[in-house]
Amino acid sequence: MRPAVLVTGSAGMVGSHLVEHLRAAGERVIATYLRPTIPADEVDRLQPLVELDVRDTAGVSALIAEHRPAKIFHLAAQSYPTLSWELPRETIDINVGGTINLYEGIKAIRRNQPSYDPLVVNACSSAAYGATLRPENVPIREDALLQPLHPYGVSKAAHDMLTYQYFVNDGIRGVRARIFNSTGPRKTNDVVSDFCSRTADIVIADGPLRVGNLDTQRAILDVADLVQALLLLADRGRPAEAYNICADRACRVGDIVGIIEGLAGRKLKLISDPALFRPTDEPIIFGDTTKLKQETGWAPTLTLAQTVERVFLYELRRRSGGIERLGSNL
Repeated sequence: MRPAVLVTGSAGMVGSHLVEHLRAAGERVIATYLRPTIPADEVDRLQPLVELDVRDTAGVSALIAEHRPAKIFHLAAQSYPTLSWELPRETIDINVGGTINLYEGIKAIRRNQPSYDPLVVNACSSAAYGATLRPENVPIREDALLQPLHPYGVSKAAHDMLTYQYFVNDGIRGVRARIFNSTGPRKTNDVVSDFCSRTADIVIADGPLRVGNLDTQRAILDVADLVQALLLLADRGRPAEAYNICADRACRVGDIVGIIEGLAGRKLKLISDPALFRPTDEPIIFGDTTKLKQETGWAPTLTLAQTVERVFLYELRRRSGGIERLGSNL
C-alpha cells in the first residue's frame, strides 16, 4: 500500500484543488475538513472526506496514528483576516492550537516509533509580515521582520514559528510555506472572487458593484500555481525554512475591476462600501520568490488576467444562463 498523504482543510479552496491533484496522481489521500468554505456540491465531489476539528487533540493524534502519513499538508485554518477581528480567540485556537495538536500527534507516535519521520508543509501566510509590508520593503524577503496587523496575522506568525520550533527541538521536518494572495475557482471572500461573484450577479440582474479600498496593491497567484509550489516544497523544501509563494508582480486592486469589465463587456457602476474596508490594511502585499524558485525550480504559469477569467467563468457557470447572456463577450 502506498504511504498516505494527509491534507487538513480539504474543503477550502486550496485544499480542494490540492486533494484533486494528488488523487489524480494516484496518491492515497486522507482528506480532512470541518467547516467547508467551498460550495456544498464541490465538497460532495471531494468524497471521501474525514470530518476533523484540528482543535480536538485526541482526534488529531488518533488520525495520525491510524494512517502514519508520510507527507502532511496542513491547510486547516480560520483563514479570513476580516473575520479574525470578530473571532480573535477562535482564530488563535484553530490556527495555533490546531498546529500544536498536529505536531504533538507526530511526537506521540515517535515515542514508540522513533523512525516515523513525516514531511509537513505548513500553510503559513504573508499576513505575518503585516506592517513590514511597506512599499520600500517589497518585494519582501523571508528574512523580513514579522509585524502582523490583525488577529489572523498574529495566528499565522505563531503557526510559522511553531514549525521552526518543533524542528529545532524535536526534529519534525516542517516547511514554512508563506502563501501570499491567491485565488481561483471555489474561492470566497477575497477581492478577485468577490468582484467576480458580484459581477456575475450584475450580468444576470444588473446593479452596482460594491467595492472597498481600490488603491491597495496585491500580487495575486492562481491556485493552480500555488498547488505546484506546495507539491515542490514537499519534495525539495528544506526543514524549518520559510518560502514565499507569490505572483511575480503586484497590481492595484482597482485594475482587477478593469479586467472584469473587459470579460463582462460592460462598464460597471462602482459604489464604495464602508463595510468592505479593514481597520488596518497593508498598502502593498508582494513577496520575493527567489528562494522558492532557486531551490525548487518553481515558476508561476498563469497571468492575473487568466486567473480572473477562470474565476469569473466559474461564477457564471454557477448561475443559470449567465454565460448565455454574455453572448460573444467571452
